[in-house]
Amino acid sequence: MSDKNHKGTGKKTLFSIGEMARLFHMNIRTLRYYDEIGVLKPEYVNEETNYRYYSTVQFERLNTIKYLRALDVPLEKILIFLNEKEISTILSIFEEQRESVLKKQEQLSRIEKKITNRMEQIKAALTAPYGQVIVKQIPQREIVLLEKKITREEDLEPLIRDISKKTYLDDAIFLGKVGVSVSQEDLKNGEFKHFSSIFIILEDEDDFMNKDVVLEEGVYATVQYRGTHEEASSYYAMLLNYLMDSGLHIKGDSIEITMIDAGMTNDHNQYVTELQIPI
Repeated sequence: MSDKNHKGTGKKTLFSIGEMARLFHMNIRTLRYYDEIGVLKPEYVNEETNYRYYSTVQFERLNTIKYLRALDVPLEKILIFLNEKEISTILSIFEEQRESVLKKQEQLSRIEKKITNRMEQIKAALTAPYGQVIVKQIPQREIVLLEKKITREEDLEPLIRDISKKTYLDDAIFLGKVGVSVSQEDLKNGEFKHFSSIFIILEDEDDFMNKDVVLEEGVYATVQYRGTHEEASSYYAMLLNYLMDSGLHIKGDSIEITMIDAGMTNDHNQYVTELQIPI
């Protein structure tokens, strides 16, 4: 039987794979793949040319496939349903897919909150009154802590990787959330050469259970400046002078957080760090 006769003179009108692709706004490669995996077999294949032809019988099946794919149903589940065509099967598929969608919505909501938090942090850092002491109330922050004496010259990256490996934290949560501390004793002695700990600030959206609550809510004397940890000493001196002149006392270890660093920009002039001393 020739392709020409088979396309118009028989009981069924057949459509070439190209015509099917145009009718259903699909890629020909997709239709070939559907044939390969058995989701949508053509009505007729010319043995000489290997051309695929489809009848209107395939229209309903392809509409069902497109509908389920629009709902993000996996092809393997679609194939199971098409082979069974049972209402219980499609209901089960819909139920599973709904659960999957709800989980994705929750995940996207967490991502949206993380993006918003990071945007607010960056914008606040860009508009901060640099070099000005500000006393403010800071809410409790949950962290993962590594207590270790560290010199300011020491590379912090291996320590961050160490925290990641020991806690199974996703590296993606670290950007703009790594902090270091100078001990209360060193602060009182005017010594800023060593850190007493390094930590990761956790957000609710990080979904991490093993949290060490060590940064209590309280009042902090703070200062933001252009630069990184290496430029901190003069700003610590500024904070300590302010505390002395104001009759305020140090209550605990300091907090140093680079709000904008190499993870966000190659321009060193854009780096922003904040120092916080609990009082």
